[in-house]
Amino acid sequence: MTDTPLTEKPGIVRRLPMIAILIVACVGAFTLRDYLSFETLAANREALLAYRDAHYLLTALLFMGVYILIVGFSLPGATVATLTGGFLFGVFPGALFNVLAATIGATAIFLAAKWGMGERLSARMDSSQGAVKKIKDGIDDNQWSMLFLIRLVPVVPFFVANLVPALVGVPLYRFVISTFLGIIPGGIVYTSVGAGLGEVFARGETPNLGIIFEPQILLPILGLCALAALPILLKAVTGKKGL
Repeated sequence: MTDTPLTEKPGIVRRLPMIAILIVACVGAFTLRDYLSFETLAANREALLAYRDAHYLLTALLFMGVYILIVGFSLPGATVATLTGGFLFGVFPGALFNVLAATIGATAIFLAAKWGMGERLSARMDSSQGAVKKIKDGIDDNQWSMLFLIRLVPVVPFFVANLVPALVGVPLYRFVISTFLGIIPGGIVYTSVGAGLGEVFARGETPNLGIIFEPQILLPILGLCALAALPILLKAVTGKKGL
């Protein structure tokens, strides 16, 4: 039997966390989508409220732990989890719990991707020539703006927004700060929807998850996007590079 070269083993080990995330995400997509749903929340709402009233701190910790697992393994149900945070804890501290848990889960994916392939890919892009190098330099020159943009724009999938920064060599602290601050607007919107689920349940209806695309919500978010993109525009006009 031929031994695996020592130079290959570290690469395999580095990829294990990302491989585990992808496997769990694929399995969860088929096995959990019927459980992590709005219908499940509606069916168990009384039991959840009773448990929260009896064990508030434990409920908060368990909720955040489940939310972190959902985001960290890209499982279905992140939106339902956000609604649940609002339903159980109100807009505040529900939004805080949601944003903290989502940030921790997103950071887990970021670190897995960065450790597994991001550092090597970023180094290769730095040493490449032509269009690839220009794209990498453009991202590096506008990291803060780009990071906030992919968080604020509602159409960017959350998993993609976690993965791309790891592949282009974004520092951990920039990722964490931009993720936490960037998801606050959307987090507050959906948490507030969750906080009103009591009335929705009473009417036998389903929540309006498209509320983020309504003008009174979408326009302020687009305004934040424009603010985040302003440094990119200024650099393009003045020709100055970012820090």
